[in-house]
Amino acid sequence: MPLAAGRAARYAIGMSEMTAPSAPDARARRNVTVLILANALLGAQMPMIFTIGGLAGQQLAPNPCLATMPISMIVLGSMLSATPVSGVMQRYGRRTGFSIGAGFGALGALVAAIGLFQQSFAIFLLGSLFTGTYMSTQGFFRFAATDTASPEFQPKAISYVMAGGLIAALLGPQLGKLTNDALLVPFMGTYLLVMALNLAGPILFSFLDIPRPEQPSASAAVAPGRTRWQLLSTPRIAVAVICGMVSYALMNLVMTSTPLAVVGCGFDKSNAADVVSAHVLAMYIPSFFTGHLIARFGVEKIMGAGLLILAGAGAVALQGVQLENFFGALILLGLGWNFGFIGATTLLAQSHTPAERGRMQGLNDLIVFGGVTCASLASGGLMNCSAASAEAGWSAVNLAMAPLLVLAGGALIWLVLRPKEDEAAGT
Repeated sequence: MPLAAGRAARYAIGMSEMTAPSAPDARARRNVTVLILANALLGAQMPMIFTIGGLAGQQLAPNPCLATMPISMIVLGSMLSATPVSGVMQRYGRRTGFSIGAGFGALGALVAAIGLFQQSFAIFLLGSLFTGTYMSTQGFFRFAATDTASPEFQPKAISYVMAGGLIAALLGPQLGKLTNDALLVPFMGTYLLVMALNLAGPILFSFLDIPRPEQPSASAAVAPGRTRWQLLSTPRIAVAVICGMVSYALMNLVMTSTPLAVVGCGFDKSNAADVVSAHVLAMYIPSFFTGHLIARFGVEKIMGAGLLILAGAGAVALQGVQLENFFGALILLGLGWNFGFIGATTLLAQSHTPAERGRMQGLNDLIVFGGVTCASLASGGLMNCSAASAEAGWSAVNLAMAPLLVLAGGALIWLVLRPKEDEAAGT
Protein backbone atom coordinates (compact mmCIF):
# COMPACT_ATOMS: atom_id res chain seq x y z
CA MET A 1 0.00 0.00 0.00
CA PRO A 2 2.87 2.51 0.48
CA LEU A 3 3.53 2.28 -3.30
CA ALA A 4 -0.13 2.92 -4.07
CA ALA A 5 -0.21 5.83 -1.65
CA GLY A 6 2.90 7.29 -3.29
CA ARG A 7 1.33 7.07 -6.73
CA ALA A 8 -1.84 8.70 -5.44
CA ALA A 9 0.16 11.50 -3.84
CA ARG A 10 2.11 12.14 -7.05
CA TYR A 11 -1.13 12.20 -9.01
CA ALA A 12 -2.69 14.72 -6.63
CA ILE A 13 0.42 16.89 -6.72
CA GLY A 14 0.34 16.78 -10.50
CA MET A 15 -3.26 17.87 -10.53
CA SER A 16 -2.53 20.80 -8.23
CA GLU A 17 0.45 21.85 -10.34
CA MET A 18 -1.57 21.55 -13.53
CA THR A 19 -4.07 24.01 -12.08
CA ALA A 20 -1.80 26.57 -10.45
CA PRO A 21 -3.79 28.25 -7.70
CA SER A 22 -5.24 31.66 -8.19
CA ALA A 23 -6.03 33.65 -5.07
CA PRO A 24 -9.83 33.27 -5.17
CA ASP A 25 -9.67 29.47 -5.45
CA ALA A 26 -6.53 28.64 -3.43
CA ARG A 27 -8.58 27.00 -0.66
CA ALA A 28 -10.78 25.20 -3.16
CA ARG A 29 -7.76 23.73 -4.93
CA ARG A 30 -6.33 22.46 -1.66
CA ASN A 31 -9.62 20.76 -0.87
CA VAL A 32 -9.80 19.32 -4.37
CA THR A 33 -6.34 17.78 -3.86
CA VAL A 34 -7.46 16.09 -0.63
CA LEU A 35 -10.66 14.86 -2.23
CA ILE A 36 -8.73 13.48 -5.22
CA LEU A 37 -6.60 11.43 -2.82
CA ALA A 38 -9.66 10.24 -0.94
CA ASN A 39 -11.47 9.30 -4.13
CA ALA A 40 -8.37 7.44 -5.31
CA LEU A 41 -7.49 5.46 -2.19
CA LEU A 42 -10.80 4.90 -0.46
CA GLY A 43 -12.59 4.78 -3.78
CA ALA A 44 -10.51 1.75 -4.82
CA GLN A 45 -12.82 -0.39 -2.71
CA MET A 46 -15.82 0.19 -4.97
CA PRO A 47 -14.48 -1.47 -8.17
CA MET A 48 -13.17 -4.29 -5.98
CA ILE A 49 -16.54 -4.85 -4.34
CA PHE A 50 -18.58 -4.39 -7.50
CA THR A 51 -16.40 -6.92 -9.31
CA ILE A 52 -16.66 -9.66 -6.69
CA GLY A 53 -19.98 -8.79 -5.00
CA GLY A 54 -22.13 -10.60 -7.55
CA LEU A 55 -19.73 -13.56 -7.74
CA ALA A 56 -19.65 -13.89 -3.95
CA GLY A 57 -23.43 -13.49 -3.84
CA GLN A 58 -23.82 -16.24 -6.41
CA GLN A 59 -21.68 -18.44 -4.19
CA LEU A 60 -23.75 -17.75 -1.05
CA ALA A 61 -27.27 -17.03 -2.32
CA PRO A 62 -29.92 -19.76 -1.97
CA ASN A 63 -31.37 -18.68 -5.34
CA PRO A 64 -29.35 -17.54 -8.40
CA CYS A 65 -31.85 -14.71 -8.94
CA LEU A 66 -30.46 -13.15 -5.75
CA ALA A 67 -26.83 -13.19 -6.91
CA THR A 68 -26.64 -9.40 -7.28
CA MET A 69 -28.46 -8.76 -4.00
CA PRO A 70 -25.19 -7.76 -2.22
CA ILE A 71 -24.69 -4.94 -4.75
CA SER A 72 -28.33 -3.96 -4.36
CA MET A 73 -27.89 -3.78 -0.58
CA ILE A 74 -24.91 -1.45 -1.00
CA VAL A 75 -26.98 0.86 -3.16
CA LEU A 76 -29.96 0.59 -0.79
CA GLY A 77 -27.69 1.52 2.12
CA SER A 78 -26.46 4.49 0.11
CA MET A 79 -30.02 5.59 -0.61
CA LEU A 80 -31.10 5.30 3.03
CA SER A 81 -27.98 7.14 4.22
CA ALA A 82 -28.10 10.04 1.77
CA THR A 83 -30.45 12.33 3.70
CA PRO A 84 -29.03 11.75 7.22
CA VAL A 85 -25.45 11.96 5.95
CA SER A 86 -26.23 15.23 4.19
CA GLY A 87 -27.81 16.53 7.42
CA VAL A 88 -24.72 15.60 9.43
CA MET A 89 -22.49 17.44 6.96
CA GLN A 90 -24.76 20.47 6.99
CA ARG A 91 -24.61 20.62 10.78
CA TYR A 92 -21.14 19.31 11.66
CA GLY A 93 -19.13 19.77 8.45
CA ARG A 94 -17.75 17.65 5.65
CA ARG A 95 -14.85 16.16 7.63
CA THR A 96 -17.18 14.65 10.22
CA GLY A 97 -19.53 13.24 7.60
CA PHE A 98 -16.75 11.73 5.49
CA SER A 99 -15.06 10.17 8.52
CA ILE A 100 -18.33 8.58 9.59
CA GLY A 101 -18.68 7.16 6.09
CA ALA A 102 -15.19 5.65 6.21
CA GLY A 103 -16.02 4.08 9.57
CA PHE A 104 -19.11 2.44 8.11
CA GLY A 105 -17.03 1.26 5.14
CA ALA A 106 -14.61 -0.49 7.47
CA LEU A 107 -17.47 -1.97 9.50
CA GLY A 108 -19.23 -3.19 6.36
CA ALA A 109 -16.10 -4.89 5.05
CA LEU A 110 -15.53 -6.61 8.40
CA VAL A 111 -19.11 -7.87 8.60
CA ALA A 112 -18.99 -9.06 4.97
CA ALA A 113 -15.76 -10.95 5.71
CA ILE A 114 -17.45 -12.63 8.67
CA GLY A 115 -20.37 -13.56 6.42
CA LEU A 116 -17.99 -15.18 3.93
CA PHE A 117 -16.19 -17.03 6.71
CA GLN A 118 -19.45 -18.37 8.12
CA GLN A 119 -20.98 -18.89 4.64
CA SER A 120 -23.93 -16.76 5.74
CA PHE A 121 -25.72 -14.87 2.99
CA ALA A 122 -27.68 -12.82 5.55
CA ILE A 123 -24.53 -11.58 7.34
CA PHE A 124 -22.88 -10.84 4.00
CA LEU A 125 -25.89 -8.74 3.00
CA LEU A 126 -25.74 -6.85 6.31
CA GLY A 127 -22.10 -5.95 5.63
CA SER A 128 -23.08 -4.77 2.16
CA LEU A 129 -25.77 -2.54 3.69
CA PHE A 130 -23.20 -0.88 5.97
CA THR A 131 -20.88 -0.39 2.98
CA GLY A 132 -23.67 1.64 1.39
CA THR A 133 -23.15 4.40 3.94
CA TYR A 134 -19.56 4.75 2.76
CA MET A 135 -20.75 4.83 -0.86
CA SER A 136 -23.19 7.58 0.05
CA THR A 137 -20.50 9.77 1.63
CA GLN A 138 -18.19 9.21 -1.33
CA GLY A 139 -20.96 10.58 -3.52
CA PHE A 140 -20.70 13.87 -1.60
CA PHE A 141 -17.03 14.31 -2.59
CA ARG A 142 -18.23 15.94 -5.80
CA PHE A 143 -20.40 18.44 -3.90
CA ALA A 144 -17.65 19.18 -1.37
CA ALA A 145 -15.40 20.17 -4.27
CA THR A 146 -17.73 23.10 -4.98
CA ASP A 147 -18.13 24.36 -1.40
CA THR A 148 -15.20 26.77 -1.51
CA ALA A 149 -14.92 27.12 -5.32
CA SER A 150 -15.84 30.12 -7.44
CA PRO A 151 -18.65 29.60 -9.97
CA GLU A 152 -16.10 29.44 -12.79
CA PHE A 153 -14.04 26.76 -11.02
CA GLN A 154 -16.98 24.62 -9.87
CA PRO A 155 -17.37 22.36 -12.95
CA LYS A 156 -13.61 21.87 -13.10
CA ALA A 157 -13.44 21.10 -9.38
CA ILE A 158 -16.12 18.45 -9.74
CA SER A 159 -14.35 17.02 -12.76
CA TYR A 160 -10.93 16.87 -11.07
CA VAL A 161 -12.31 15.13 -7.98
CA MET A 162 -14.11 12.60 -10.14
CA ALA A 163 -10.79 12.05 -11.96
CA GLY A 164 -9.40 10.72 -8.68
CA GLY A 165 -11.40 7.63 -9.51
CA LEU A 166 -8.84 6.93 -12.24
CA ILE A 167 -6.38 5.67 -9.64
CA ALA A 168 -9.18 3.72 -8.01
CA ALA A 169 -9.95 2.15 -11.38
CA LEU A 170 -6.33 1.07 -11.80
CA LEU A 171 -5.74 0.07 -8.21
CA GLY A 172 -8.99 -1.60 -7.18
CA PRO A 173 -9.30 -4.47 -9.70
CA GLN A 174 -5.60 -5.32 -9.45
CA LEU A 175 -5.78 -5.47 -5.66
CA GLY A 176 -8.87 -7.62 -6.08
CA LYS A 177 -6.98 -10.04 -8.29
CA LEU A 178 -4.22 -10.32 -5.67
CA THR A 179 -6.56 -10.84 -2.73
CA ASN A 180 -9.55 -12.77 -4.14
CA ASP A 181 -7.94 -16.12 -3.36
CA ALA A 182 -5.31 -14.97 -0.86
CA LEU A 183 -7.08 -16.80 1.99
CA LEU A 184 -8.74 -20.20 2.16
CA VAL A 185 -12.17 -18.54 2.00
CA PRO A 186 -12.63 -17.00 -1.49
CA PHE A 187 -12.95 -13.19 -1.54
CA MET A 188 -12.41 -12.85 2.23
CA GLY A 189 -8.92 -11.34 1.77
CA THR A 190 -10.39 -8.66 -0.47
CA TYR A 191 -12.84 -7.52 2.19
CA LEU A 192 -10.13 -7.38 4.86
CA LEU A 193 -8.09 -5.14 2.56
CA VAL A 194 -11.14 -2.93 2.01
CA MET A 195 -11.40 -2.53 5.79
CA ALA A 196 -7.78 -1.31 5.90
CA LEU A 197 -8.39 1.22 3.12
CA ASN A 198 -11.26 2.78 5.05
CA LEU A 199 -9.19 3.17 8.20
CA ALA A 200 -6.97 5.65 6.31
CA GLY A 201 -9.96 7.89 5.63
CA PRO A 202 -10.09 10.06 8.78
CA ILE A 203 -6.39 10.89 8.36
CA LEU A 204 -6.99 12.22 4.84
CA PHE A 205 -10.14 14.11 5.75
CA SER A 206 -8.36 15.96 8.56
CA PHE A 207 -6.63 18.04 5.86
CA LEU A 208 -9.89 19.41 4.44
CA ASP A 209 -10.44 23.13 4.89
CA ILE A 210 -14.17 23.52 4.35
CA PRO A 211 -16.03 25.73 6.82
CA ARG A 212 -19.24 24.50 8.35
CA PRO A 213 -22.35 26.01 6.76
CA GLU A 214 -23.93 28.83 8.71
CA GLN A 215 -26.77 27.55 10.87
CA PRO A 216 -30.11 29.37 11.06
CA SER A 217 -30.65 31.26 14.29
CA ALA A 218 -32.68 29.58 16.99
CA SER A 219 -35.31 32.29 16.69
CA ALA A 220 -35.83 31.71 12.98
CA ALA A 221 -39.42 30.74 12.27
CA VAL A 222 -38.62 28.67 9.20
CA ALA A 223 -35.54 27.12 7.63
CA PRO A 224 -33.93 29.36 5.00
CA GLY A 225 -34.43 28.72 1.33
CA ARG A 226 -37.03 26.83 -0.64
CA THR A 227 -38.89 23.76 0.55
CA ARG A 228 -38.08 20.35 -0.93
CA TRP A 229 -41.13 20.50 -3.15
CA GLN A 230 -40.25 23.99 -4.38
CA LEU A 231 -36.73 22.80 -5.16
CA LEU A 232 -37.93 19.77 -7.10
CA SER A 233 -40.44 21.96 -8.95
CA THR A 234 -37.61 24.11 -10.32
CA PRO A 235 -37.07 22.94 -13.92
CA ARG A 236 -33.28 22.96 -13.87
CA ILE A 237 -33.19 21.05 -10.59
CA ALA A 238 -35.81 18.53 -11.74
CA VAL A 239 -33.91 17.77 -14.94
CA ALA A 240 -30.58 17.56 -13.09
CA VAL A 241 -32.06 15.00 -10.69
CA ILE A 242 -33.67 12.95 -13.48
CA CYS A 243 -30.55 12.87 -15.65
CA GLY A 244 -28.29 12.12 -12.67
CA MET A 245 -30.56 9.27 -11.59
CA VAL A 246 -30.83 7.77 -15.09
CA SER A 247 -27.08 8.02 -15.78
CA TYR A 248 -26.18 6.33 -12.51
CA ALA A 249 -29.00 3.77 -12.61
CA LEU A 250 -28.17 2.59 -16.13
CA MET A 251 -24.48 2.38 -15.34
CA ASN A 252 -25.27 0.26 -12.28
CA LEU A 253 -27.85 -1.88 -14.09
CA VAL A 254 -25.32 -3.00 -16.69
CA MET A 255 -22.15 -3.05 -14.58
CA THR A 256 -23.72 -5.16 -11.83
CA SER A 257 -24.51 -7.91 -14.34
CA THR A 258 -21.24 -7.67 -16.23
CA PRO A 259 -19.12 -10.10 -14.13
CA LEU A 260 -21.97 -12.64 -14.20
CA ALA A 261 -22.37 -12.20 -17.97
CA VAL A 262 -18.63 -12.44 -18.70
CA VAL A 263 -18.20 -15.60 -16.64
CA GLY A 264 -21.52 -17.02 -17.84
CA CYS A 265 -20.45 -16.60 -21.47
CA GLY A 266 -17.35 -18.76 -20.98
CA PHE A 267 -14.69 -16.34 -19.81
CA ASP A 268 -12.96 -16.37 -16.41
CA LYS A 269 -12.96 -14.11 -13.35
CA SER A 270 -9.75 -12.42 -14.50
CA ASN A 271 -11.45 -11.41 -17.76
CA ALA A 272 -14.40 -10.04 -15.75
CA ALA A 273 -12.02 -7.98 -13.60
CA ASP A 274 -10.29 -6.61 -16.71
CA VAL A 275 -13.62 -5.59 -18.29
CA VAL A 276 -14.72 -3.84 -15.08
CA SER A 277 -11.32 -2.16 -14.83
CA ALA A 278 -11.65 -0.82 -18.40
CA HIS A 279 -15.15 0.39 -17.54
CA VAL A 280 -14.05 2.26 -14.42
CA LEU A 281 -11.16 3.81 -16.35
CA ALA A 282 -13.67 5.06 -18.89
CA MET A 283 -15.75 6.47 -16.04
CA TYR A 284 -12.94 8.65 -14.75
CA ILE A 285 -10.36 9.40 -17.48
CA PRO A 286 -12.76 11.85 -19.20
CA SER A 287 -12.94 13.81 -15.94
CA PHE A 288 -9.68 15.53 -16.93
CA PHE A 289 -11.59 17.45 -19.58
CA THR A 290 -15.32 17.09 -18.80
CA GLY A 291 -15.34 20.30 -16.75
CA HIS A 292 -13.65 22.19 -19.60
CA LEU A 293 -16.17 20.80 -22.09
CA ILE A 294 -19.03 21.93 -19.86
CA ALA A 295 -17.53 25.41 -19.58
CA ARG A 296 -17.10 25.61 -23.36
CA PHE A 297 -20.23 23.96 -24.76
CA GLY A 298 -22.71 24.22 -21.88
CA VAL A 299 -23.93 21.67 -19.39
CA GLU A 300 -27.05 20.66 -21.35
CA LYS A 301 -25.04 19.59 -24.42
CA ILE A 302 -22.64 17.49 -22.37
CA MET A 303 -25.52 15.79 -20.55
CA GLY A 304 -27.16 15.06 -23.90
CA ALA A 305 -23.92 13.60 -25.26
CA GLY A 306 -23.73 11.37 -22.19
CA LEU A 307 -27.23 9.98 -22.79
CA LEU A 308 -26.43 9.28 -26.45
CA ILE A 309 -23.23 7.44 -25.48
CA LEU A 310 -25.16 5.34 -22.95
CA ALA A 311 -27.53 4.34 -25.77
CA GLY A 312 -24.48 3.42 -27.85
CA ALA A 313 -23.23 1.18 -25.03
CA GLY A 314 -26.47 -0.79 -25.12
CA ALA A 315 -26.28 -1.11 -28.90
CA VAL A 316 -22.73 -2.51 -28.79
CA ALA A 317 -23.67 -4.99 -26.05
CA LEU A 318 -26.56 -6.29 -28.14
CA GLN A 319 -24.24 -7.06 -31.07
CA GLY A 320 -22.74 -10.14 -29.41
CA VAL A 321 -21.04 -11.68 -26.37
CA GLN A 322 -17.45 -11.76 -27.54
CA LEU A 323 -14.91 -10.30 -25.16
CA GLU A 324 -14.45 -7.25 -27.40
CA ASN A 325 -18.18 -6.57 -27.19
CA PHE A 326 -18.01 -6.55 -23.41
CA PHE A 327 -15.02 -4.20 -23.45
CA GLY A 328 -16.60 -1.87 -26.02
CA ALA A 329 -19.97 -1.71 -24.29
CA LEU A 330 -18.52 -1.14 -20.82
CA ILE A 331 -16.09 1.53 -22.02
CA LEU A 332 -18.96 3.44 -23.64
CA LEU A 333 -21.04 2.89 -20.50
CA GLY A 334 -18.34 4.54 -18.38
CA LEU A 335 -17.92 7.49 -20.74
CA GLY A 336 -21.69 8.07 -20.96
CA TRP A 337 -21.98 7.95 -17.16
CA ASN A 338 -19.17 10.50 -16.81
CA PHE A 339 -20.75 13.07 -19.11
CA GLY A 340 -24.28 12.49 -17.82
CA PHE A 341 -23.49 12.40 -14.11
CA ILE A 342 -20.91 15.19 -13.94
CA GLY A 343 -23.19 17.32 -16.10
CA ALA A 344 -26.16 16.66 -13.81
CA THR A 345 -24.06 17.39 -10.71
CA THR A 346 -22.87 20.69 -12.20
CA LEU A 347 -26.40 21.71 -13.16
CA LEU A 348 -27.65 20.92 -9.66
CA ALA A 349 -24.79 22.74 -7.91
CA GLN A 350 -25.59 25.87 -9.92
CA SER A 351 -29.30 25.77 -9.05
CA HIS A 352 -29.50 26.04 -5.26
CA THR A 353 -28.21 28.36 -2.55
CA PRO A 354 -25.69 27.46 0.19
CA ALA A 355 -28.56 27.47 2.72
CA GLU A 356 -30.39 24.89 0.59
CA ARG A 357 -27.29 22.73 0.13
CA GLY A 358 -27.91 20.09 2.77
CA ARG A 359 -31.59 19.80 1.94
CA MET A 360 -31.17 19.56 -1.83
CA GLN A 361 -28.04 17.43 -2.01
CA GLY A 362 -29.47 14.87 0.39
CA LEU A 363 -32.77 14.80 -1.50
CA ASN A 364 -30.94 14.45 -4.82
CA ASP A 365 -28.90 11.47 -3.66
CA LEU A 366 -31.96 9.88 -2.07
CA ILE A 367 -33.72 9.97 -5.45
CA VAL A 368 -30.62 9.04 -7.46
CA PHE A 369 -29.73 6.06 -5.32
CA GLY A 370 -33.38 5.06 -5.07
CA GLY A 371 -33.31 4.65 -8.84
CA VAL A 372 -29.95 2.90 -8.67
CA THR A 373 -31.32 0.49 -6.04
CA CYS A 374 -34.19 -0.47 -8.33
CA ALA A 375 -31.78 -0.92 -11.24
CA SER A 376 -29.45 -3.07 -9.15
CA LEU A 377 -32.31 -5.27 -7.94
CA ALA A 378 -33.58 -5.65 -11.49
CA SER A 379 -30.11 -6.47 -12.80
CA GLY A 380 -29.81 -9.87 -11.14
CA GLY A 381 -33.34 -10.89 -12.06
CA LEU A 382 -32.90 -9.86 -15.69
CA MET A 383 -29.51 -11.55 -15.95
CA ASN A 384 -30.22 -14.84 -14.20
CA CYS A 385 -33.97 -15.33 -14.25
CA SER A 386 -35.43 -13.67 -17.33
CA ALA A 387 -33.99 -16.08 -19.87
CA ALA A 388 -32.59 -19.58 -20.22
CA SER A 389 -29.02 -18.54 -21.07
CA ALA A 390 -26.44 -15.98 -20.01
CA GLU A 391 -26.45 -14.51 -23.53
CA ALA A 392 -30.22 -13.92 -23.48
CA GLY A 393 -30.07 -12.53 -19.94
CA TRP A 394 -27.36 -10.07 -20.97
CA SER A 395 -29.54 -8.91 -23.87
CA ALA A 396 -32.46 -8.38 -21.49
CA VAL A 397 -30.30 -6.21 -19.23
CA ASN A 398 -29.27 -3.95 -22.10
CA LEU A 399 -32.74 -3.70 -23.62
CA ALA A 400 -34.01 -2.49 -20.23
CA MET A 401 -31.96 0.71 -20.70
CA ALA A 402 -34.32 2.09 -23.35
CA PRO A 403 -37.25 3.40 -21.22
CA LEU A 404 -34.99 5.31 -18.84
CA LEU A 405 -33.04 6.83 -21.72
CA VAL A 406 -36.31 8.05 -23.23
CA LEU A 407 -37.28 9.60 -19.86
CA ALA A 408 -34.00 11.47 -19.38
CA GLY A 409 -33.71 12.50 -23.01
CA GLY A 410 -37.26 13.84 -23.04
CA ALA A 411 -36.66 15.81 -19.83
CA LEU A 412 -33.48 17.36 -21.19
CA ILE A 413 -35.10 18.31 -24.50
CA TRP A 414 -37.97 19.91 -22.57
CA LEU A 415 -35.53 21.98 -20.52
CA VAL A 416 -33.64 23.18 -23.60
CA LEU A 417 -36.76 24.07 -25.58
CA ARG A 418 -38.80 25.69 -22.82
CA PRO A 419 -38.97 29.53 -22.72
CA LYS A 420 -36.03 30.97 -20.85
CA GLU A 421 -36.83 32.58 -17.53
CA ASP A 422 -34.89 33.68 -14.52
CA GLU A 423 -34.77 30.71 -12.19
CA ALA A 424 -31.78 32.06 -10.37
CA ALA A 425 -33.62 34.73 -8.42
CA GLY A 426 -33.42 32.63 -5.29
CA THR A 427 -29.95 31.30 -5.97
